[in-house]
Amino acid sequence: MRFQLLGPLALADGPDTVVLQSSKPANLLAALLLHANSPVSAEYLQRAVWGEEQPATARAALQTCVLRLRRLFSKHGVTTPIDAVPGGYRITAAPPTLDLLGFRDRVRRAAGLDRDPEAELCALRDALSLWQGALLANVRSVVLHRDEVPRLAEERLRAVERICDLLLGLGRCGEALVDLWTATRVHPGHERFHEQLIEALYRSGRQSQALAEYRRVKGFLLEELGVDPSPSLRRLELAVLRGEDLGPAGPAASRVIRGETVALPAARPITVPDAAPSTVPAVTPSTVSGAASATAPDTASATDQGASPVTPQAASGGVAPGPTPVLPQGGPPVLPQGGAPVLAQGGPPAPAQGATPVAAPAPAAGTTFAPVAAPRIEPVPAVPHFTGRAAEAAALTARLTAPPPPGPEDHRPLTVLVSGAPGIGKSALAQHAARLARDAFPAGQLLVRMTRADGEPRPADEVVADVAAVLGAAGDGRALLILDDVVDADQVRPLLTLRGEAGAGPGPAVVVTSRMGLGGLIATHGGWVQRLTTFTEAESYALLLTALGAERVEAEPRAAHRLAAVCGHFPAALRILTARLLTRPGLRLADAADWLGDDPLARLTLTDSPDHSVSGLFDRALGRLDPRLSEAFTHLAQGPPTLLDDRGPDDEGAVPEAVREQLADAGLLEDGPPGPYRIHELLRAHVRRTARIRDRRTEKV
Repeated sequence: MRFQLLGPLALADGPDTVVLQSSKPANLLAALLLHANSPVSAEYLQRAVWGEEQPATARAALQTCVLRLRRLFSKHGVTTPIDAVPGGYRITAAPPTLDLLGFRDRVRRAAGLDRDPEAELCALRDALSLWQGALLANVRSVVLHRDEVPRLAEERLRAVERICDLLLGLGRCGEALVDLWTATRVHPGHERFHEQLIEALYRSGRQSQALAEYRRVKGFLLEELGVDPSPSLRRLELAVLRGEDLGPAGPAASRVIRGETVALPAARPITVPDAAPSTVPAVTPSTVSGAASATAPDTASATDQGASPVTPQAASGGVAPGPTPVLPQGGPPVLPQGGAPVLAQGGPPAPAQGATPVAAPAPAAGTTFAPVAAPRIEPVPAVPHFTGRAAEAAALTARLTAPPPPGPEDHRPLTVLVSGAPGIGKSALAQHAARLARDAFPAGQLLVRMTRADGEPRPADEVVADVAAVLGAAGDGRALLILDDVVDADQVRPLLTLRGEAGAGPGPAVVVTSRMGLGGLIATHGGWVQRLTTFTEAESYALLLTALGAERVEAEPRAAHRLAAVCGHFPAALRILTARLLTRPGLRLADAADWLGDDPLARLTLTDSPDHSVSGLFDRALGRLDPRLSEAFTHLAQGPPTLLDDRGPDDEGAVPEAVREQLADAGLLEDGPPGPYRIHELLRAHVRRTARIRDRRTEKV
């Protein structure tokens, strides 16, 4: 049994996790764990539990909270004691039993690997993998969030800074960009991240984007804080403007371990092999992957929504007409989304001693540089509190880790299709299985998003260019690609032709998640299909236990089963429901079941994030349909269930089987019984509700 602080406060035993509901004992436990192995005064604990204004009975109530925690520990088999010491209490923990101590221990061990940048980088990434989300999200203590959470967040930021320094020092600017795009947007006032981002862009040959990023952070600092950028940022801007050689990468940084600042050595530069003084040949998707065309026929998500040593370029995009992209030294071509290719210019990566610099042409007159969009390729993330799908996860993991068959077929990429309705948990399953099988893919695991933020599918050539660039920078061994939310088979076929270097060895293993059945892809390329359906009743109950905590659910088991039934055992609906209930810890599950049952579709939404709703999920799925299919589905959902039968109702006849097959292939019809097909009740209710709203609007007009 171990405690988790680096995210929601939870107790974990192997894969099983119990997230504690917000309560005063939870505040007390968090305060003790934050100071594990040290005596904590009763006065401090009282402030952590009740705030600055405490009740007169706070001392006696504190003793009651301790007793409640001890009973909770006993119930879940936790042997860690809460000891009474003079003036307060103490809890004993070690790195294996408390993730915060584990994080600090791994960071401390990483500091001893300063002579081996690769080993230090791996150790730091391992440390950061312990962070599972917003710190103490379920702990409602103003004192802890004011005094402790910022300090812990700073420890994480220092580790991220060091990782980016190491990546820059190793010449892996593309990987650093992935972390830095996120860090600079989440922490816009953190100037060191901006400095690293500008340096990574410049060393990648993206001078114009580096200058644009400097202007962006300068504008933010002036508008929000009324200050100028730091002297180091201003010096960096001047160097970029002049096209100067920045010298060896990896400036000295510092690390915070338990509040102590420890100086770190600079990362060592990596020697670049000698090269002729000429421009590097252009790299196109076809030259990297070997072929980007469709293969001949004889050739080989929880909710829909995990780190590797290989990370992709931060920008993604297709090859637009215009100048030929240039390969920056030591990295793949940089192709921004939706615009002209970026030319290596101004400040190429600094060669190490004895290496020959690579010349880069100046941009042609009139060349424009598109802004960098959010990355569409990223390391496969972990799925917090993954629940259910045990058989499916085991089968998928076994398929991914099985040795390839001997003979010429071992050059065919392993392909697995995970399909099912929108919100059924395809992405969550694929990501969870990928994390379980990560040892089988030493070259890394990448999540490739196949649709844009607006839901539009990405063109196949654009995705091929991005993936080929990333695989070109991958290490030895095999890689795993998760092609997430594929719209049609044409998006996937070019990616199944990718090979290892010079075509040697098998290409990357590919897991496809799609609402579509993609039978044509399986027929022409082979593969294995995992079709997901709704949760079983036991899986739904287990999800509620994991998300809401055993104390809350086991106190009202019948109400919990009612909640799962109202959600139709639909993973996306259950996730949204648990998120709402976690924000209302005092709401009884029986009352929640009555409240939800009155209007489930309206209440299965997050008020502060309207995009996270069951209705929105269904609307986006229906919006992808051909208008004629959408009209047919609306007719089926509004009519009697007999419309789905082969004969249909006596007064109307059957809907053509081809139409029903297309809707089933799109994940909107489920296999029976009764009959060959059925519509999930939440989806049927959504269509009918939408029709009523549309009719009312028509009447008003």
